[in-house]
Amino acid sequence: MTDQHTTPARTAGAAPVLPDQPRIDVACLAAYSGAGQPSHCDGPRHGCLHGRWIDATTPDEIRREVSAMLRASPEPDPEEWAIHDYEGFEGAYLSEYAFFETVCELAEFIGEHGELAARIYQHYGNDLEQARAAFEDYAGEYRSAADFAEELHDDPGAALPESLRYYIDWQAVARDMALNGEIMVFQTGFDEVHIFWSR
Repeated sequence: MTDQHTTPARTAGAAPVLPDQPRIDVACLAAYSGAGQPSHCDGPRHGCLHGRWIDATTPDEIRREVSAMLRASPEPDPEEWAIHDYEGFEGAYLSEYAFFETVCELAEFIGEHGELAARIYQHYGNDLEQARAAFEDYAGEYRSAADFAEELHDDPGAALPESLRYYIDWQAVARDMALNGEIMVFQTGFDEVHIFWSR
């Protein structure tokens, strides 16, 4: 989030490599812009990074941590903050000024469903309500979309003669179902796809 050519000095501790849960890095904007006396920081005259990493637990806890961070700022009476970084959200997007309620709800959603939650969240344009609703139509995890299509046609009411099964391209069947808007397919790993019925 910092300028590539002038990186401010940082007064808070660095984030751990592998957080136990999603967390955000909240920074004091007054210190970042250097609105007061830059001599309070070790960085150049454009300011310094003052902030802290905060676990996405509850909105109230985040607010308390942000207030404590601002009180410790090298700038007098700072009020403005921004989320300058985040981790543990499996690639899901957070804006600089995301509501803390949104941060915690998204963290909980990702805690329930992992990377798949982030993929669904992105698919629905970062709309958490729609992403949650999508799991009402979750068809399951499969080795491939072809396996899903074949299993679907193994239903007793639609059982195929074994002699015909070898002539069917199940990958093409699954692809057509996706193109026709019947299903959504998300791959999260080798031999790991998740199928959702489309709304």
